[in-house]
Formats: sequence, structure tokens, C-alpha cells
Amino acid sequence: MLKELFAAYEELAAKADAAFQRVAEEHRDLVRCRLRCAECCHAIFGLFLIESVYLKHHFEQLDAQTRQAVLQNAAKADRALADLERSLKEHLDDAQMQAQVLAHERIRCPLLSDQDECLLYPVRPITCRVYGIPVTAGGQTFVCGQTEFERGQPYPTFDLDAVYRDLHRLSKEVLKSVGCEDEERASLLLSVAKSIKLPLEDLIRLPR
Repeated sequence: MLKELFAAYEELAAKADAAFQRVAEEHRDLVRCRLRCAECCHAIFGLFLIESVYLKHHFEQLDAQTRQAVLQNAAKADRALADLERSLKEHLDDAQMQAQVLAHERIRCPLLSDQDECLLYPVRPITCRVYGIPVTAGGQTFVCGQTEFERGQPYPTFDLDAVYRDLHRLSKEVLKSVGCEDEERASLLLSVAKSIKLPLEDLIRLPR
């Protein structure tokens, strides 16, 4: 069953790649993505279950030495995320302050090598794939700070909300495939660090 779900996920990833390519070709002077930029590799975002399971599957195919180094990096990222969570709790009643904290926080992805290259680049999450072009999520437009896109201008954007709905649907299918009826688990987002650290069975049955 996972094989079919992975194939469906890869179709979504391919659409994201195609969207990025179109914008990059139409606005070559504005997109600044390049080898070893690594700007997106310090952004904070969560993965839906289907993404976590998919990433974990491919992580396990890396050699043992590389996996060990990544897991050490994941432990550091987890500690940084825990510190961030504590900072956010200090501003529970101030959404603006929370947004400012998140906007300025940078946490290195555990999959980023010492040479600033993604160790799982071909299977990286969709958020990573579209980071360098304008995207919409939650009614807002976001763009990488390294680009030359100007606020208020009518650029083509990638609809992340539509992708999130598909990822949520696929995540529910993952749960169904193992007989888990807790569909709300499909809404729980996990960090890259936890996605690669946890055993596959724990990823799927992680309590809400």
C-alpha cells in the first residue's frame, strides 16, 4: 500500500518541481536559487505524515556512517526546536510577537551536509522544492528573502494550501493502511529531525 501512496506523493512533488521551473524560466532575474545557497535549509516547517514516512524510507537507504552523522545533527535540531517552543510559549497571547520570533529563528536542517548540500535532495519535501518562488498559504503570500520578487507585484504563485489538502488526504490513507482510525493524527506535523529519528512504526502511531 505504501508503494502506491509514495507514487501519489511523487506526483505532487513533480507538480511542485514543474511549477518552480515555470516561474524560474519566466523570471530568471528574480529567482536566486543556486547550489549551496542553503537558505531554505534553515527554515522552520513541519511535514505531514506521508512526507515523514517517505523521507524516513529514503533516509534508511543512506549508508550507516552518513545516517549516524545526520542523527547527531537531528539531536541538535531537536534541542533548538525545543528552545524555540519555550520562547513561543512566553508569547502565547501575542501572535505578532510569535510571528516575529519564527521569522528570525533559523535552525539548520539535519540533512544538510558540511558542504551545504542536501543529502536527500532528490526526495526533499515539497516545501523545499518551491521555497525560491512566491507561494500562498493561509491567505498570505511568502517568498524567500534572497529573491528579487517585490511585494505587491502580480507574480505567479504556488498554492501550498492545495498541496496541504492533498498531503493531508494521503496521510489519512497511510493511517488506514495500518488500521489506524485516528484520522486527526493526519493533521499532526513533524519536524525533519523527528521524521528521521523515530522508527517508522512510531511515526505512524505517534500520539497526537
